[in-house]
Amino acid sequence: MIVDPLVLLAFVPAALALNVTPGADMMFCLGQGLRSGPRQAVAAAAGVAAGGFVHATLAGLGLSAVMAAWPLAFDVVRWLGVGYLLWLAVQALRQGGEGPKGRAMPAGRAFRQGMVVNLANPKVILFTLAFIPQFVDPSRGAVLGQFLLLGAVISAGGMAVNSAVGLSAGGLGKMLAGGGRAARALSWLSAGIFGALALRLAVMERA
Repeated sequence: MIVDPLVLLAFVPAALALNVTPGADMMFCLGQGLRSGPRQAVAAAAGVAAGGFVHATLAGLGLSAVMAAWPLAFDVVRWLGVGYLLWLAVQALRQGGEGPKGRAMPAGRAFRQGMVVNLANPKVILFTLAFIPQFVDPSRGAVLGQFLLLGAVISAGGMAVNSAVGLSAGGLGKMLAGGGRAARALSWLSAGIFGALALRLAVMERA
């Protein structure tokens, strides 16, 4: 096995503890569930998990270290993320009040949004570089393989946790989204979540 079983045994609960800690990905899936429903919330969680796996792959290849060390690249990614989240907030407001006649978001689109939000969060780059290497043993060889395995563990845990959050929010949103005031309130709530995530990313310090 490319990762020592004892190391993996220690890694799994540590990764799960990080997954259940509220963060931008969880809040995004919460907002997506409220806005679009349970199916789209799970798709968004899958997109977030896929984005996390991409980060682990880039870290294993050494590309994330280059980006983290280059302030301009870090800030470009950060502001792209801010812009995208603000765009999602505007879309949530524009689609507000449509009620049951509103067209449901395709699951594929929710997946892409979740993946883009995760990839456009440079904080995930720093987290990946700080956390995963602690459990990688270069003497065992296959360093990239170790990164991929550990990244898959984090992604699987995040998928489970974020899906649960999104499903609970999606069930509530589906009950309330009957048009009129309830639908508008959900749109404002979703837009508020996306806007708060954009603000959080905008004021985030690189350190």
